[in-house]
Amino acid sequence: MAKKHKKHKKHEEHMDESWLVPYADILTLLLALFIVLFASSSVDQEKMDQMAAVFGQVFNGGSGVMENSAVVPNPNASSEQLNDAVTKYLEDQEELQQIQGRVDEFIAVNELEEQFESKMTDEGLLITIRDSVLFDPGKANVKQEYLPIATELSKILVFNPQRNVVVTGHTDNVPMNNAEFRSNWELSVMRAVNFLKIIVDSNQELDSKYFSVKGFGEFNPIESNDTAEGRAKNRRVEVLIQPLIAEDGTAIVDQ
Repeated sequence: MAKKHKKHKKHEEHMDESWLVPYADILTLLLALFIVLFASSSVDQEKMDQMAAVFGQVFNGGSGVMENSAVVPNPNASSEQLNDAVTKYLEDQEELQQIQGRVDEFIAVNELEEQFESKMTDEGLLITIRDSVLFDPGKANVKQEYLPIATELSKILVFNPQRNVVVTGHTDNVPMNNAEFRSNWELSVMRAVNFLKIIVDSNQELDSKYFSVKGFGEFNPIESNDTAEGRAKNRRVEVLIQPLIAEDGTAIVDQ
């Protein structure tokens, strides 16, 4: 008689859930998608570079979204904090771009395209002014005919909250040694000081504690001093409007 074999119930295999994406990684991916979409909405290359830097910070928690090392003890709190920091930084950069729009409008209205230039930099919004617009050769006093231009510019520098503004003077490498200035460094400093005084004194809404000056003389050229055109570009005054929020979301200026 054939021996009956007992049928053994097949044990249910345990499902390997290691492939599941941790909850924290889902939030990380959503945040990364937000950054990419925001950056893609503008053709500003410098803005794209800034977003790339922030994007890189998103993945500091681990070497990959599929690895458990990316999981944090409190994923909700960490993601919220990171999202808040990125949002603050992006909002501040957007405000700087709006200020740049007002500056560009000011340049166009006054037909100053050949003498004024604005651009976004890692340090903030930079306004560059050729020295020939403001000063006579070897002099540090702003020309009388351009005093109204400085006054109009002061209106653009009223912010709420107020931002730090740095005015910097630059020269070419032609030696300076006259009765008033013994070096290009002295000339560059006094040009920055005099231009800043006109800006601050002409507008009571400006708080002078947020303004400062620098003078680099011939030591920070943007073009070669070997040509007349290059030297003309190196003779300039720069107005730097600084951001309020760093890339990590912390405040640069305490309000």
